[in-house]
Amino acid sequence: MKLPARVTIVDVGPRDGLQNESAALTVEDRVEFCRALIDAGLPVVEPGAFVSPKWVPQMAGSEEVFKALPKDRARLPMLVPNRQGFDRAKAAGVSAIAIFTAASDSFNRKNTNASIDESIRRFEEFTGEAKAGGMWVRGYISTCFGCPYEGKVVPAKVAEVTRRLIDLGCDEISLGDTIGVAVPSQMDEVIEAVARHVELSRLAVHLHDTRGTALANVLRALQLGVSIVDSSAGGLGGCPYAPGASGNLATEDLLYMLQGMGIETGVDLAKVAAASRRVGERLGRELPSRYLRATKR
Repeated sequence: MKLPARVTIVDVGPRDGLQNESAALTVEDRVEFCRALIDAGLPVVEPGAFVSPKWVPQMAGSEEVFKALPKDRARLPMLVPNRQGFDRAKAAGVSAIAIFTAASDSFNRKNTNASIDESIRRFEEFTGEAKAGGMWVRGYISTCFGCPYEGKVVPAKVAEVTRRLIDLGCDEISLGDTIGVAVPSQMDEVIEAVARHVELSRLAVHLHDTRGTALANVLRALQLGVSIVDSSAGGLGGCPYAPGASGNLATEDLLYMLQGMGIETGVDLAKVAAASRRVGERLGRELPSRYLRATKR
């Protein structure tokens, strides 16, 4: 098998994971979680989102979380939905942001109350300024492999949205299987279409494990030349606007597979597992990571 020698893991647990929990952790708990993931060697950790606390109360206090973290050991992209969120990021001294849209209009309207075109116009209001100011910009595309409202999403649509985000100045594009419906053959279809607009080195996959296919899909993406994978410590997360979307691929499960295959990550699996267990205790529930369940103390 042709596989990358090294994979970059982007841990989205403190943002994408925690925002879907019914209980909101304190700022202190979130800082501790992020610090533990950074200490484990994760090169990219997403600490929070500059969104309205009215809609996503779990992300309240994201400025405080970001400001309490070391800035020299990992990239810390903060999610921003609009100009207001960008202004908050800029005021907090953020050097990396993430924007998000979808490959299906129905989902994007449910998620952001905007069409794809409208969301792109929102980003145009600030991405130029972000790039001019030296910010690194990531673009998320949801529902790349299927939509809970529209069903199948054609790869050409994913490619079109990718091109538009690249034109905005995105440094990296993350392709999301938001409801966990993808199978490995779809990796070929979507990645081949998207690769016409962005180098594989700038492409990530963000795969939910709703139907147990996330690791199989990761493996196929790696074979196709992708070497950036999003995951969530403990398997936290899902999507509040996607019916049936269970947790993200667990960082521990991903690490176990990659390490077993001799692929470098620079991440300490035991430290990630310990961080996830602490968060699980604070949330008062067992997290879905298979690795955690197989290695109960």
